[in-house]
Amino acid sequence: MPYTEIASLSSIGRIRKLLNIAKQNKIVLLQGRLKKDEEAELIKATMEEINKEFKGIELAVINPKQEDIGGFERIKTDFVEMLLGDRSGMTIIGPANVVKSIKKDPNKIELLTKESRKKKRKK
Repeated sequence: MPYTEIASLSSIGRIRKLLNIAKQNKIVLLQGRLKKDEEAELIKATMEEINKEFKGIELAVINPKQEDIGGFERIKTDFVEMLLGDRSGMTIIGPANVVKSIKKDPNKIELLTKESRKKKRKK
């Protein structure tokens, strides 16, 4: 999901949209990152909504390597982030009953999913 799809929403609106998508058993790959307080609020809202059908979420934030940039480039990068939000990196949000684990290392991301179990009908 491009960040522009949630950029115009309020913090609560972003959280609700992402949580509603996760509650539909869909995995969200979001361009950029949420703010720290939005991440905390997402986790809080998730905890409040856990029930028999919705087991919670798995959340991972992948940040690109920040090489030492200096001078004007650093000022330019900080200014753009201040205006547009932090769009570097990626946020992965998935329902806990679908996502088994998210493993990160410098060169790759592994997202393991659980096998869905179909309930057998009793005759």
